[in-house]
Amino acid sequence: MRRDEFTGIRAFLAVAQERSFTRAASKLGVTRSALSHTISALEQRLGVLLLSRTTRDVAPTAAGARLVESIQPHFEGIAAGLSAIGALRDQPSGQVRLVCPDDAADLVFRPRLPAFLRDYPDITVEVIIDNGFTNIVERQFDAGVRLGEAIARDMVAVRIGPDVTYAVVGSPQYFVGRAMPATPQDLTNHNCVNLRLPTSGALYAWEFAKDGREFSVRVEGQLTMNNIDPVINAALDGVGLSYAPKDLVRQHLESGRLQEVLADWAPTFQGYHLYYPSRRHRSPAFAAFVEAFRYRQR
Repeated sequence: MRRDEFTGIRAFLAVAQERSFTRAASKLGVTRSALSHTISALEQRLGVLLLSRTTRDVAPTAAGARLVESIQPHFEGIAAGLSAIGALRDQPSGQVRLVCPDDAADLVFRPRLPAFLRDYPDITVEVIIDNGFTNIVERQFDAGVRLGEAIARDMVAVRIGPDVTYAVVGSPQYFVGRAMPATPQDLTNHNCVNLRLPTSGALYAWEFAKDGREFSVRVEGQLTMNNIDPVINAALDGVGLSYAPKDLVRQHLESGRLQEVLADWAPTFQGYHLYYPSRRHRSPAFAAFVEAFRYRQR
């Protein structure tokens, strides 16, 4: 392969991944015009249009999608091979890119990342917060994070956290003049803070479980958020009842700023897992990350 062909294919993969000439150019460290010229030259040599360009979006054509599918694994193999050279050093080096929901960032990574970064000074970690079901292969992430129940069967899953219990909470001032709900059905009489799901756009139905029975309740309220931190803050501000991982609100429960209700109905889910494709080449940096964050029950 000629050098200009390699450069053109690398540029094409960057644009196909980012769906933007501007973001791809920034990622590659070139100008947008130079990147556009490189792609056009590649398309001219191949005799096919690889990217469909509009004023708002850039996406692979059918030929472009086929090229991505056929060559991206080879480029990933090259990247893994280069990273493997780091194994000859005293410490693994390289980059680890993850996508995870906001609560996992707080519950799993925030307490443990500082020690990992100190132990592995030659590894850089990029954590992208996304509460949707991101395609980690298409977006070229090393791994994603989800609760155990939500991971596809064709992925390798490594548990990185304990089980997660959810709680319905409200502030003492919210309950002034209001009766606390005795059953989940009583939530229909309360102002509840809803969570908007980014993937479907629907409102999250609060889940409950008791005596082996599991069910969901669609709640209503004046306020809707799309991230868990603002949902918790709304409860702290007395806006209404919120539904959140209990570990994220534990300090507020212990301080008395929040009160839990319906504790007997609180569901518990499998803990967070790191997941990645089974065919993925594990670089020394990624292997070190997985082992460092693997959950070990005490």
